[in-house]
Amino acid sequence: MERRLAAVLIADVVGYSRLSRLDEEGTRLRFQSDLGHILEPLFREHHGRLVKTMGDGLLVEFRSVVDATQCAVEIQRRKAEAEADKAPNGERLDFRIGINLGDIIVEGDDIHGDGVNIADRVQGLAEPGGIAISGTAYDQVSSKLKVGFASLGQQTVKGLAEPIRVYRVLLDPGAAGRTVVEKPRRNAAWVKGSVVGLVAIALSTAVAWWQPWTWIGQEGMAQRFAYPLPDQPSVAVLPFINVSGDSDHDHLAEGLTDDLITELSKVSGLFVIARHSVFALKGSTDKIQDVAAELGVHYVLEGTLQRADQRLRINVKLIDAMSGLSLWAERYDRQYADLFAVQDDVIGKIIAALEVKLSEGERDQLARIPTDNLEAYDNYMRAEQQGLIWRDVDTYRQTLSYYQRAIDLDPKFADAHAGIARVAVDVWRNDYNYLWSAAVARKIAYDAAGQALKLDANNARAHTVLALLQLVDGRPLEAKESALRAVSAQPGDAEALANLALILAQTGEHEQALDDIERALRLDPSPSSSLQLLSGIVYYTTRHLEKAIPLIEAAGASLPKAEAVREYLASAYAQRGDQQSAAAEAAELLKLFPDTNLSYYGYLYDYWREEDLYRHLFGLRVAGIPEWPFGFVGAASDRLGPAELKQLTTDKTWVGVHKNGTGFAQFFDMDGNTAYRTSNTNITGRIEVKGNQLCEKYDGYFLDRMVCGYVYRNTAKGERTADYINVTPQSLKFFSIEK
Repeated sequence: MERRLAAVLIADVVGYSRLSRLDEEGTRLRFQSDLGHILEPLFREHHGRLVKTMGDGLLVEFRSVVDATQCAVEIQRRKAEAEADKAPNGERLDFRIGINLGDIIVEGDDIHGDGVNIADRVQGLAEPGGIAISGTAYDQVSSKLKVGFASLGQQTVKGLAEPIRVYRVLLDPGAAGRTVVEKPRRNAAWVKGSVVGLVAIALSTAVAWWQPWTWIGQEGMAQRFAYPLPDQPSVAVLPFINVSGDSDHDHLAEGLTDDLITELSKVSGLFVIARHSVFALKGSTDKIQDVAAELGVHYVLEGTLQRADQRLRINVKLIDAMSGLSLWAERYDRQYADLFAVQDDVIGKIIAALEVKLSEGERDQLARIPTDNLEAYDNYMRAEQQGLIWRDVDTYRQTLSYYQRAIDLDPKFADAHAGIARVAVDVWRNDYNYLWSAAVARKIAYDAAGQALKLDANNARAHTVLALLQLVDGRPLEAKESALRAVSAQPGDAEALANLALILAQTGEHEQALDDIERALRLDPSPSSSLQLLSGIVYYTTRHLEKAIPLIEAAGASLPKAEAVREYLASAYAQRGDQQSAAAEAAELLKLFPDTNLSYYGYLYDYWREEDLYRHLFGLRVAGIPEWPFGFVGAASDRLGPAELKQLTTDKTWVGVHKNGTGFAQFFDMDGNTAYRTSNTNITGRIEVKGNQLCEKYDGYFLDRMVCGYVYRNTAKGERTADYINVTPQSLKFFSIEK
């Protein structure tokens, strides 16, 4: 990357979008004609190099600022002659030109840096058909050209800490050799309209405070965007490219990307695209402006990372996608131990370039270093990159090993504890009991989230985990409070927002839930399958089936074995009246989870609002999900009553086999305690007889629910020779009393 002093000219067509709407093809042809017959010949004549065209704009580098200014003067004089017969507000193709002499960064054939940025800001201050130059350019040309100048004084522009001097070039021959100070025009009309004008200025400032300059081509660019631009500065941090020549350093580049996204999403004044959507673009050959249009952002951060032993070289560039120009670029050549200092500097420069104001709390959060142990941080980044992969048991194990290694190296690493909490809550919710038992997973999730918050009270991920645990535990107010804290700690985090939306949806605050899930999807416009499913469930719960079904279907395409996909689609299709699709999804669910039944969901979702649970179970029933496991239906005459159940569960041992073929033994003592054992399970719990039902509870199992079922005499003895049948939401067991 080369730096040098250069004269930079930027030209832009005035009102190009309006002219294109009137005659798109004609406007394009006239622009191309001007480029070929006026502009490019004059660039060559004055030793200029056309760096690139940017829609209806041009970026040109000159050997001297005198050449650049003389070229601009001749362009505007020739254009004035060519457009003389056209009305000023009609079909004229006028240019604004800005010139600056300053430091530029050269990368291949492209140039960027402050020298280019200032030229563009100066261009915005030129009049249609006119030229504006910076103070550094004026100092070089003021006595060398037969033109005049009007000083605009110090101008404050977006993205620069200090005001810059700006001059307009006066093309009238009578002004040659003179420099005047331009004053605001005051006339009767101006005085009469001053109050209106001040209001208009205030309104325009409120609307456009985040725009770095007025780029006429922005209107055309904005029409390409997949989403409307947010009303705050919007940024996408593209995956940093590892140029070390060693793929073992990929996780460093990915980790740097991830950390910048995480830290920037803590700033309430920024809109930052979520990690999944930017990593989905990894390896994309699209142009920056195409990427920005797809994600719907104004700014894009891109960079490279190279590590050689303990040296680290990082190149970073912040680009305004509306103009294609660089707002800021930097090269860091540091020790690997300085990685956090580089991150802090990059974040600070982005915030400064976009003029975002930080609260005291945000300042403190951004100043916090996650760990001073770089080996721990390395393991943490490896764990985080595992999280981008669809999580199966092997992935979970690998992820956990990295998090645990990070904690072993630094027990005070809050983010690593929060990572374990997130894995544990997923295991608990998805009942991956081949990794941990539900009881162990639940305890680990609580403990790890609590430890993370003890170390960092603003850890968004830990608050989110607690919110999910509290919701399922039937503590909705605490769950909402935890979810709100997560969003407060990291306002731009799609995951935190989506989980808040879920909690609000399931506690009846539908309107706010919809606002939050829509913002989450805007932050993550190419959502992961898990976010698609979560969003679909939010829309389903808030009674928006037309939005819920496509999202859940999309999740199902990536997660063909996810039971929740089939469950929600079966009920949603049934509620929509599509019986055929509902039955097909129910059949798929029964293949994945053969003992699926309505009683199971009734207990699993007992923390739902009654009306939501009734609607869900109604849809599943219509779809064809049975009331009890394996479609079991017992005869009322064979069902045991309270006295028989008491006798059967007092100092007795049941021996038998599950419907799926698993053998078991279950002992009951005199005091309502029970012990259950299979070849790979040994648990203890409590029982109660409630009317004709036998109820059981095993700590940590089935979300700590007391689960009730029935016992029947096996009078038919067709399938099993056992004396009794015990049906519960979780199982269908055939047993006899051990003699």
